[in-house]
Amino acid sequence: MNELLLAFIPIFFAMDPVGLLPIFAGLTQGLSADSKRRIIGQSLITATAVAVGFIFLGRFIFHVLGIGMGDFMVAGGVILFILSMQDLTGHRSTSPSLDDVGAVPIGTPLIVGPAVLTMCLISMNEHGLGLTLAAVLLNVLIVGILFIFADFFINFVGPSGSRAISKVLSLLLAAIGVMMVRRGIIEIISTFRV
Repeated sequence: MNELLLAFIPIFFAMDPVGLLPIFAGLTQGLSADSKRRIIGQSLITATAVAVGFIFLGRFIFHVLGIGMGDFMVAGGVILFILSMQDLTGHRSTSPSLDDVGAVPIGTPLIVGPAVLTMCLISMNEHGLGLTLAAVLLNVLIVGILFIFADFFINFVGPSGSRAISKVLSLLLAAIGVMMVRRGIIEIISTFRV
């Protein structure tokens, strides 16, 4: 149990389920309950598939394609930045495509992004395959439970408050995108120094 906790905690902080809740609320604002449930399901399936797939194949795929963690961070950051700019400038549809928003950006890179994937690799080395898989699945389950209760957050602040928070969160999402790009560039530069 202690080993599972040691594997669980770093992935929990990398995934940041509590921090994801208001971002999820902003991205799904105005959608019906059925649409939100579909997005939650899609995002959790995507996040789980990406994390589990990366645990088994990540190092091999990155090596074969010549992709570094820095490259992955830059790509994820650019996606987040573009989506947030569309919302801030009013060019994003008020009803996001159900085919896209659950998988990208919610499933990845928000739930399972470069930080989580990095922690998965570290956890594999320190705690083994079984505990790493269990830690990832527990964290995804926590995210799912929080997403299901996201409507309580929106109802608490009201429609106008929700719109205002959505804009602030889009700005925060842009900042997270820039931060991911910055960290990715630093990671890429650091590989050239070795």
